[in-house]
Amino acid sequence: MEVIFPSCAGIDVHQKFVVACRMYKGDDGIQRDEKKTFSTMTKELLKLNDWLAEANITHAAMESTGDYWKSVYNILDGVVEVWVVNASHVKNVPGHKTDVKDATWLCDLMRHGLLRASFIPCQEQREWRDLNRMRVNLVRERASACNRMHKALESCNIKLGAVATDLLGTSCRFMLNELAKKPDATPEAIANMPENKLRANKDLVVEALQGRMNDHHRFMINQLLEHVTDLDRRIAAFDKRIEEMNAPFKSAVDVIDPVPGISTTAAYAIISEIGTDMNQFPSVENICSWAAVCPGNNESGGKRFSGKIRKGNSSLRVILVQAAHVASRMPGTQFYTLYRRIAARRGKKRAIIAVAHAILAAIYSCLKSGKPYVEPGPDYVKPKDPARQIKRLQQIANKLGLVLTDPKLAVAA
Repeated sequence: MEVIFPSCAGIDVHQKFVVACRMYKGDDGIQRDEKKTFSTMTKELLKLNDWLAEANITHAAMESTGDYWKSVYNILDGVVEVWVVNASHVKNVPGHKTDVKDATWLCDLMRHGLLRASFIPCQEQREWRDLNRMRVNLVRERASACNRMHKALESCNIKLGAVATDLLGTSCRFMLNELAKKPDATPEAIANMPENKLRANKDLVVEALQGRMNDHHRFMINQLLEHVTDLDRRIAAFDKRIEEMNAPFKSAVDVIDPVPGISTTAAYAIISEIGTDMNQFPSVENICSWAAVCPGNNESGGKRFSGKIRKGNSSLRVILVQAAHVASRMPGTQFYTLYRRIAARRGKKRAIIAVAHAILAAIYSCLKSGKPYVEPGPDYVKPKDPARQIKRLQQIANKLGLVLTDPKLAVAA
């Protein structure tokens, strides 16, 4: 088999240590195959760096094992070309697995050009991605705290959630704070305070505030309110930091911001995941497969089995699915038409994934051309087989007891 990289290395990464194998030709022209184990402490990883450099190693491959590969990547990046590869693509023969054999197998695959490097963004983008992902986690935690607040109120017969749209809005938070910190406060006094701007009927609010609250409930509600306040403060801090670091990505954000269903926050998160250079992805099919918003292929013997979507960038897929839910409810857009067309025959879940796929394809096209998104309209999505659509319309007409006629024939008559 042809040797593509004559001087390369394979690294089997673990939490506490790494096993490295280097293959190269010595000064005497003899092929050498050497293995060595290093700790994952920075001092030891620098020794690994020197060990690879002394053999003039040009390429190194390692599996994307959790987050453990990041510490190794930080040290080796810029010294050798580091390939982080999908672990499922490099499985060895069963029964032949040790740390040393894994490193040797990776090195041998790299040497013959049988590996495919995963997309690893630059340091600046990785930092911006961390900020956006952390913000998403904080928003989820806030939503979870809101659900816990609902449970705490239900346990003490306070039905404020039944009369207010936002339980953690300004007015509701004020009333809950009064309930938690002033045991003697009456529902009538709290509901009629000037700070309460709730649009619901005051008498209904008074009824909702009447319950059986004891010290335990007051403690729980007070702690949840403080937790939400702290989360709001942290989310605001992340928003400010994200805004400060968006300068290299601002032009790309402006390009995709007009896409239906994409808010500025969602645009930040999407660009932090895919970057601004679409040359990283050979085609729109490639990026959609990377994000796992396309059907899986499982076919054998002429039979097609499950088309379940495979694993991919879950952070990006979640954002795209959320955007798809919004875009599918926006009449006058191509995504609205696409959703209704597919949902009618394939179901809502498949239709949402199809819309997410279309949104990502539109984003890819905009970033590739550098031109902002322009909505083509609801007629942009046309059926691939008009005869099939006519047949379906005839079936619907028959069920309704109607008859389809050709307008041209009606005019001629």
